[in-house]
Amino acid sequence: MTATPIPRTLALSLYGDLDVSILDELPPGRTPIVTRRVPGERSAEVWEFVRKQVAQGRQAYIVYPVIEGAKDDQPELDFSHDESAASVEDPAPPKKSTRKGKTPGLFSNAASPSESPASKSKTAELKSAVEMHEKLRTGPLSGLRLGLLHGRLDADDKEVIMRRFQRGEIDVLVATTVIEVGVDVPNATVMVVEHAERFGLAQLHQLRGRVGRGASKSYCILITGDRVSPLAEERLNAMVRTQDGFELAELDLTMRGPGEFFGTRQAGLPDFRVANLLRDRELLELAKREAERFAGASDEKGREAETTETERARVWAHLKEAWQRRYGLVEAG
Repeated sequence: MTATPIPRTLALSLYGDLDVSILDELPPGRTPIVTRRVPGERSAEVWEFVRKQVAQGRQAYIVYPVIEGAKDDQPELDFSHDESAASVEDPAPPKKSTRKGKTPGLFSNAASPSESPASKSKTAELKSAVEMHEKLRTGPLSGLRLGLLHGRLDADDKEVIMRRFQRGEIDVLVATTVIEVGVDVPNATVMVVEHAERFGLAQLHQLRGRVGRGASKSYCILITGDRVSPLAEERLNAMVRTQDGFELAELDLTMRGPGEFFGTRQAGLPDFRVANLLRDRELLELAKREAERFAGASDEKGREAETTETERARVWAHLKEAWQRRYGLVEAG
């Protein structure tokens, strides 16, 4: 069971030997989450908004991609690493605003700027959870009760911090993606993700799901760095545009591919000679039904199968020989 748009799971659900049940409604009493994208230079407005939410008795999460600075960088989280070359060679010119007067608020009806300036020759240093916890505690969020949670803490310490947050003893929890699953605090109404361009679509969708779990209106704020690659732009725009996990899953499948069915690769295009999982959806579903009919002793209407046991055994033997090592993973256990 998953509430996350994981391409591998989606592809196996559509075309593998799985039964699928779809829950496409919010639980009773929950309201949609307002999502906005904000450039880094407007972070002061974000911290002021967090203060206002805490003053109303709410709580907030602030998520960073790493624990302790650039030396602690995690390549698996850096979706922008392979995408940055094109944007560095040919940076898009910054968009000029045609609006005059006061800058619109974070959650006003007017759209927030979709891009931060791309003219800077050097990207800003990556912010970390440990560093920003201290800076926020003594700076923009001074006076609030801040907690710090990351994967290097002992299990007991992590449990104590989460219990304190659940009891309302911590106003703002600064964390890494350790909180992306298994956290349920209905009073938390704000999720701030810094360096949002570095996260994958599935991670962003999971993090947003940590708020909006109560009846109060909730917000997700995606703060971006100086350079955002075209693929990151697409991910961020999708997050702002929709909360539909199925739509995000389709986009994630298109962008990353489902990985291997009989293997260990979690993303990328499968080794089909002709077929395309998205373009040939109806044809592949028909092929799946035909394969099920061939493999079963009877069809879905209870009629005896047209193939004999000997014919099926020959097919299985050929498949094992053709797929060799990768097919062996299916039989493991």
